[in-house]
Amino acid sequence: MREVLVARFGFDPNHVELLIDKPGSLTMPTGANIMKALSGMIDQAEPGDVLFFHYSGHGTLIEARNSSKKEEAIVPCDFNLITSVDFRQLVNRVPKGATFTILSDSCHSGGLIDKETEQIGPSSNPRNGITPPFCKPKEIPFESLLQYFTSITSKISTDIGTHLVEVFGSDASLMFRLPLHELEPISKPYLKPDEGILLSGCQANETSADVEIMENGRKPCGAFSNAVQMVLKEKSGPLSNREIVLMARKILMMKHFNHQHPCLYCSDENADAIFLSPPQKPSP
Repeated sequence: MREVLVARFGFDPNHVELLIDKPGSLTMPTGANIMKALSGMIDQAEPGDVLFFHYSGHGTLIEARNSSKKEEAIVPCDFNLITSVDFRQLVNRVPKGATFTILSDSCHSGGLIDKETEQIGPSSNPRNGITPPFCKPKEIPFESLLQYFTSITSKISTDIGTHLVEVFGSDASLMFRLPLHELEPISKPYLKPDEGILLSGCQANETSADVEIMENGRKPCGAFSNAVQMVLKEKSGPLSNREIVLMARKILMMKHFNHQHPCLYCSDENADAIFLSPPQKPSP
């Protein structure tokens, strides 16, 4: 994806930061490191800037503190969850006139920006069909996370936040650290469109797949990430966020990935805006 950002969209290579979970990596994609990178990017943003975050990794669903609703989260390499509330708070900080696009190739990624407007949402298509070869889900079940952290903290609690705050302290998600009355202003629906754009690899109730791409020497790759890059390779002209998601859906269906349906969450204007292009200035 880095090469695509630089070659096709003109990103400055010095402004593209890679966090990779592999031996020898300079910066591991821990929860704290990801949040530090995203916060730093937003702090430096100016009107007209195009901000982009591509995540290909594990995702999960967790129980919200104030309801029975499930909340989406990504699972960094140290299991320090970054939740939909964290992404909402980041989007709220984006300066007017800039955009923040998130391409999340992870399980349960639909709705990862809390309260963002749904443009291409859950599909009614049946989730059946042939499972592609070299395919495996990117999900880490909530129960597995809870069991893991319980073994570390020795606390008897089914509240995952209790364990995460114990282990990660101030680096834990806002969802678990802040009192409920302080979370409400972050999570409440906004009356006007914001500049958050989410291209999710699947619906909130689905899993995203990892595949081994033969032309890459059977290296693992997110199925949605691969589909998006195929779209960009096949179509040289400008494509809207809506077109990217619909075309990626079509590719996944053709490859028998009938168990995941990419979604789009953003304002009406950004749905038809050109993918990773500077925001259009309003007419005088």
